[in-house]
Amino acid sequence: MYLADSKNWYLERTIYLMAGTFSLIGAALAFFHNPYWLILNGLVGINLLIFSLTGFCIMANILIYIGIKPKC
Repeated sequence: MYLADSKNWYLERTIYLMAGTFSLIGAALAFFHNPYWLILNGLVGINLLIFSLTGFCIMANILIYIGIKPKC
């Protein structure tokens, strides 16, 4: 079983946290407020897909800019 290092908040772990948080917020807002909030989930999914295919991630660039360090 793979268990990620949870002692530090490195860049990759923070990206997973942000993606999960935005997905849950989008789903909750779609359920309680307006279904158009599901667009947020779609944008998160598109960003993850682009990252997995190209290695480019907008959120990673923002997080590096504010000072979060990559694990490698």
